[in-house]
Amino acid sequence: MNLLNSSTSKTHTTKAIKKTKIIEWSSSLENLLGKASHKSTEKLNAVGINEVRDLLWIFPLRVLELPPLRSFDFVEEGRIFIGRAKILNVQAKPNFRARGRDKVMLYNISVHVQDILSDKILTLKWFNSYGSVTQKISKCVYIEFMGEASIYNGQSQFTNPDFFQLESIDSESPFITVSNELKIQYPTVNTVSGVIIKKIVDKIPMTLWNNIPETLPDSLIKKKNFLSLSEAFQVIHAKFKPTPELEKQAENRLIYEEFFEDQIKIYLRRQYFKKPKANSYIVNDQTFQSFCARYPYTLTDDQLKTMGDVRADLGATHPMMRLIQGDVGCGKTTIAMLAAMVVIENDAQVALMCPTEALAMQHFLSCSELFDAKDYNVRLILGSTPAKEKKQIQKELEDGTIDFIVGTHSLIQDTIQFKQLGLAIIDEQHKFGVDQRIRLTSKSTGTHCLIMSATPIPRSLSLTQYGDLDISTIKMMPAGRKGHKTRIVTKETFQQFLSFVMTRLSLHEQIYVVVPAINESVEVEQDFHNLVDILERFKKYFPDHVVEGLHGKMKSDEKAKIFSAFKNHKVNILVSTSVIEVGINVLNATVMAIMNPERFGLSSLHQLRGRVGRDQKPGFCFLVNDKLIAATSMERLKVIENNTDGFKIAEEDLKIRGEGDLFGTDQSGAQTQKRIANIILHADVLYEAREDAINFIQNQDPDIMNLMEKYSRDDRIFTTV
Repeated sequence: MNLLNSSTSKTHTTKAIKKTKIIEWSSSLENLLGKASHKSTEKLNAVGINEVRDLLWIFPLRVLELPPLRSFDFVEEGRIFIGRAKILNVQAKPNFRARGRDKVMLYNISVHVQDILSDKILTLKWFNSYGSVTQKISKCVYIEFMGEASIYNGQSQFTNPDFFQLESIDSESPFITVSNELKIQYPTVNTVSGVIIKKIVDKIPMTLWNNIPETLPDSLIKKKNFLSLSEAFQVIHAKFKPTPELEKQAENRLIYEEFFEDQIKIYLRRQYFKKPKANSYIVNDQTFQSFCARYPYTLTDDQLKTMGDVRADLGATHPMMRLIQGDVGCGKTTIAMLAAMVVIENDAQVALMCPTEALAMQHFLSCSELFDAKDYNVRLILGSTPAKEKKQIQKELEDGTIDFIVGTHSLIQDTIQFKQLGLAIIDEQHKFGVDQRIRLTSKSTGTHCLIMSATPIPRSLSLTQYGDLDISTIKMMPAGRKGHKTRIVTKETFQQFLSFVMTRLSLHEQIYVVVPAINESVEVEQDFHNLVDILERFKKYFPDHVVEGLHGKMKSDEKAKIFSAFKNHKVNILVSTSVIEVGINVLNATVMAIMNPERFGLSSLHQLRGRVGRDQKPGFCFLVNDKLIAATSMERLKVIENNTDGFKIAEEDLKIRGEGDLFGTDQSGAQTQKRIANIILHADVLYEAREDAINFIQNQDPDIMNLMEKYSRDDRIFTTV
């Protein structure tokens, strides 16, 4: 299928490339742009856009068909309009509530303009603009502007329109050259504006657009009736005016393309991590039963099955890369500790990395109770650990004196080396990046890796973000757990909430109160609860009880002191930031009150309420909204109130947050590298692409083998550091 014809718009005619410069898809950006654009090149390189081919995946935000130049008589609400006008006056008022970069003052600008073609007058407005915009427009006598019309107080106006200065009313139009022109708007990428991105994309020679190498086997393209890659990318980048049908076909091809490519890379990464030889750690059943006997309860069927998977992995000669997922309180840590015993029994070392100091301290205390100090040397290292103590720990790790080390990100620092790290345990994987996992396991050759996640992983995410891992799921909860109930608290029911808290305190139970911030900041809204204020409020609400605060910026010994006091029932109410979100285990705490719950992700809310209802006493979680919140936020909170299924909540949270960076460091989703494919909206395509990729790999298709060979040379797939 050939989509290009002689009607290709002249706006898209590529600027001439010097004959001496040969540009290929594999050419560097510097080769395409020249040294004059080195700043833009550096910024794009910093986010992984290194070659000309990477520009293909910067998709336009929108493609607009521009109208002809017309008089103000033809302005219609909600439609793009291009007009020419004379500047009558410019007003710029400072916006004292808004600040730009480096706290620079921003302005709201209002400009009255008179139509060249009809003498009608209307208003152009720019909000939160830098002073340079005022200076630029104040120099203009005539302008040409383009924007979407709106109605305000019965009058037409344009908000934040594009504009260009005209030397005279007969100047050449910067917007209109022919009728039915296309305006392509690209996104800003790492501060490189969309305007500059478009200029960069326009430098790609048309000969390249017509010759984009295929990645999918020809048989697959024919079977699925796909457009070629050249055709698909030309449609997306509007190299001509496409039809809606072609746009849909192009999207379908590229969505599949992304998923298929990811599955090939995931397969390669999985094979890569299975390559190194690993020590085999085996204990007989009698020894293993003695480990289990350290616990006062019997393992559930799910735990026994998962432990069977882990023991088989530890007994293999290639590194274990297993994720244990399960809802809060299902007993994942028990599996991790039993695995640690197996490894230490074989004279190797174990490291447990946690996302917060509070969780690390909790695990250290639990390990100290579980592992006999006469037989096991268990130590704790944090970022706040004194330098002298750190040096001693580093020495003992290197000479093998320490059997089990618990810590935070400190464990992945270059100064930490092991005699023989047999097992790396990572708690709450979603709090870390993929590269941090790899940095810890690379401390020794062939280190086994066990990952715990209390945020259940939807199937679509397990095939992408965690596709290189084996996954065990624990769904059964230990016998005797009472669980928790969740209720939304409004301004009208706030007093009832306080009365309920008083009742639980009278039963000698303890309370968590979680806030989203430590103290008030001028950069956030006034209705944003903070620890300092809430701490004082709860001291007034409950003057006869001990109320203390805990947050991540406190000194390590201070945090340990308060946490220990709470665990030993010397503190009744603990007001805290989300540092207590994961792993904290105080069985006497039965109430979790979360202030400003709309400020937390759904999975974080689910994690927080998992701190209560962990024993024989029922738990209660209150989502406290004593101030007005948006209707959409309330709907999100009702998902938590009405659901206890972590998988359902994780699915909803995934829809909101995004899926994270597959082959990079980001886990939050904020910088997701997915460019058009969405694992929620296009899950069926993901499953299809995965099945096809595995089949082609197993059949050793020549095209796929060549593709795998190419990807295997990309270090980012394997190191991501």
